[in-house]
Amino acid sequence: MMIDIIIGTLATFGALFVLFAAIGLIRMPDTYLRISVTTKAATLGVGLVLMATTVYFSNADVTSQAFVIILFIFLTAPVSAHLIGRASYFIGIKLWDKSVMDDLRGKYQKNTHVLKSIVDDTPEDNIDHTKNDEEENFD
Repeated sequence: MMIDIIIGTLATFGALFVLFAAIGLIRMPDTYLRISVTTKAATLGVGLVLMATTVYFSNADVTSQAFVIILFIFLTAPVSAHLIGRASYFIGIKLWDKSVMDDLRGKYQKNTHVLKSIVDDTPEDNIDHTKNDEEENFD
């Protein structure tokens, strides 16, 4: 009886997190927020559902396979999300218009694909994601 409650709880929370990821995919205003919400919520949701399967089957083979899948998802989801975000930024997908700051502004070169830790002095080579090019003088 207690096992059924644990399985139900894990599966329910897993399904809820996957549902939240789907809702976030629709509701978030830009690509970068969509990547963030789906990566975090879907990864947690799938992990919880797989944990429910390990408790349900309580078999060493199923448990080891589920843990390998969970490990694989936890290792690959953040990396793939980062690469998708970086590629999106590189091709010029705009940030949400209510974004407070762009941490990569002036640091990512479109011709060489180099990301620098300081602002580069060759602005013509940098990707610019500003809303209005004339508006961005904060001095």
